[in-house]
Amino acid sequence: MVSNETRCGYVSIIGAPNAGKSTLLNRLTGAKIAIVTPKVQTTRNRILGMAVHGGTQLIYIDTPGIFAARERFEKAMVASAYSGAGDGDVILLLVDAYKGMTQDVEAILERLSSYETEKILVLNKVDKCKKEDLLALSQSLFDTGQFSQCFMISALKEQGIEDVRDLLVEKMPNGPWLYPEDQMTDIPLRQLASEITREKLFMQLRQELPYSVAVETETWEEKQDGSIKIEQVVYVRTESQKMIVIGKKGSMLKTIGEKARAEIGRMMDTKIHLFLFVKVAENWKENPEFYQTIGLEYKK
Repeated sequence: MVSNETRCGYVSIIGAPNAGKSTLLNRLTGAKIAIVTPKVQTTRNRILGMAVHGGTQLIYIDTPGIFAARERFEKAMVASAYSGAGDGDVILLLVDAYKGMTQDVEAILERLSSYETEKILVLNKVDKCKKEDLLALSQSLFDTGQFSQCFMISALKEQGIEDVRDLLVEKMPNGPWLYPEDQMTDIPLRQLASEITREKLFMQLRQELPYSVAVETETWEEKQDGSIKIEQVVYVRTESQKMIVIGKKGSMLKTIGEKARAEIGRMMDTKIHLFLFVKVAENWKENPEFYQTIGLEYKK
């Protein structure tokens, strides 16, 4: 590709937990790249999603939700988010319009004030808000002087997404595409499979223990018939948590496995043989060496 005929750039998507970043990423790329649950802090590591529109390749950086971190693992997530913000040609600050100006949003605004990158404000979940409340919120945020544009969207209902995408296309610098046209993410398939299983754990376990769970794909074997054998380990922190994940007579683990197997199979367009094992790793959240296995970088 000739650089003066094409455009390519990075768009950082940042915001507080559960603002809808992963849903927005999936809408902008047209593919399910990031797991989506009603729970906060679902995204744990930076995710790249790619999409081509005409002669422009947009590379989206989805980041963990930014919040007041206390534990080492939480600090690693927040550090990953700010690192992702600094890598973008444009920063999208996604704000949950229904929650409005929270302490997390205020902290993000303060941190972003030192970034020279162009910033665009995106108010999400506007379908849940009164018009007068939206206008007041957008005005107060825009008055900070940090944003060049403001959009009101509903990522869940796919409202306003095209307007955001069209502006981003215009903002990208001239240059060659950095990824093949048909590539939608930089996440290795093994890690993507782990993320799918983790999503099913989140959805099935509800309020019980999802934040104490991690998933690692240990083996990935492609069979002669085209099917794939996958072995994954579900890490928990206590024996009691292990019993919850397994369930009565293995019923919970069986349900999680069936749902994960079906979605991984759809993603890979082939038959999947998925085997899940549950292990207790008491201190996995305090062990930075373990973070790499789930795609999260951490620097002290």
